[in-house]
Amino acid sequence: MSDSSSPIKIVFLDRATIPPSTRLKELPFPHELLVFEKTAANEVADRIRSADIVITNKVKLSKEDLAGAASLKLIAIAATGTDNVDLAVCAERKIAVCNVRNYATHTVPEHTFALIFALRRSLAAYRDAVRAGRWAESGQFCFFDFPIRDLAGSTIGIVGDGALGTATANIARALGLRVLFSAYKGRTDMGPLYTPFEEVLQESDIITLHCPLTGSTRNLIADAEFALMKRKPILVNTARGGLVDEQALVRALKSNQISGAGFDVVTEEPLRRDHPFATILDHPGFILTPHVAWASEEAIQTLADQLVDNVAAFVQGTPRNIVARTA
Repeated sequence: MSDSSSPIKIVFLDRATIPPSTRLKELPFPHELLVFEKTAANEVADRIRSADIVITNKVKLSKEDLAGAASLKLIAIAATGTDNVDLAVCAERKIAVCNVRNYATHTVPEHTFALIFALRRSLAAYRDAVRAGRWAESGQFCFFDFPIRDLAGSTIGIVGDGALGTATANIARALGLRVLFSAYKGRTDMGPLYTPFEEVLQESDIITLHCPLTGSTRNLIADAEFALMKRKPILVNTARGGLVDEQALVRALKSNQISGAGFDVVTEEPLRRDHPFATILDHPGFILTPHVAWASEEAIQTLADQLVDNVAAFVQGTPRNIVARTA
């Protein structure tokens, strides 16, 4: 870092992505902290120009943005995903990048199963039908307009075997589901713990995504993959927008290639009014939540604490959670 006698300049680009009720611990070294609630793309370069450390959650840091940040030594990401930062440029410039890890091992799997339960039991559809007077009209103690399926005995395919995928598998097994961990797409040599990707698509009643968004996982599921889903599964994505071809998802749901979809993410956030998902928001088999799977109070406080600890550790010469870089 810079001369220890000078305060370290830290810029937080998008504090509004963390609730105001979340406490940020004090940093244990002299510093100047400049906090912006939001930062537009055309404001990034100017705001980070003289920073030693930049904190970002979702604001993108491109090659062009980083070009003028001559003092920058650390980018601290207030999340696990790193696709908003040009890691190759950071490697060239020797800018360290750290992220927050394993803070969401309860909240994301719980949200995943909230979506699964809601879809398998048609909770939203039945709620809406009751609001519309259908129960009163039925003339009996219940009605059967929408499908209800047990989880026990079903097969769940999990794409991603990290902390979140593993935690999801643990819940699934406790509920009596058969668990298949997907091998990487196109790979058949990953050993007995993994099932080939295409087999997972064919055999699963539920498919849930817990993998990062990379060049190899973008549009991981598109028309060809939906065509393989013989059991008409529920598809859940609490990971990243872009893992699923969104137009293909709409087609698959409308044509009954799948029985439902629960998404917490879209490719461009917030959701545009003309987004493909706007055409299925009223579909009884579709639930879209606004990227809040990670956002339990407990998880957010853990994230905030780890974020501050990451910055402090770097300044103190013991960097942690440094992201693997690409050259």
